[in-house]
Amino acid sequence: MTNPSRRAHAARLLAAKRWYVYLLWCRNGAIYTGIARDVPARFAQHAAGTGARYTRANPPVEILARFRCANQSEASRWEAAIKRLSATDKRRLVGRTGVAVRKVLFG
Repeated sequence: MTNPSRRAHAARLLAAKRWYVYLLWCRNGAIYTGIARDVPARFAQHAAGTGARYTRANPPVEILARFRCANQSEASRWEAAIKRLSATDKRRLVGRTGVAVRKVLFG
């Protein structure tokens, strides 16, 4: 049986891993939006052609922005809200803080 303190430590480590919403600049000029715990690793998957179907056809060039979220549910809500924005509005999110983006998305 696992030591309770080990379980508690593992739980703290897991809680420390945050979810992020990220924006990628794709070779075709489009902005791809996704969520991940480890954005650089996910970017590498997209670049290698093993990520999302969209990025296999339109490889990413760079990470434009990433915004930390409290959990996967919040990250999914942000992702859905960002995907509803126009390309121009998505570009306006680059360089903003998470607080500023939250105001743009949810008022």
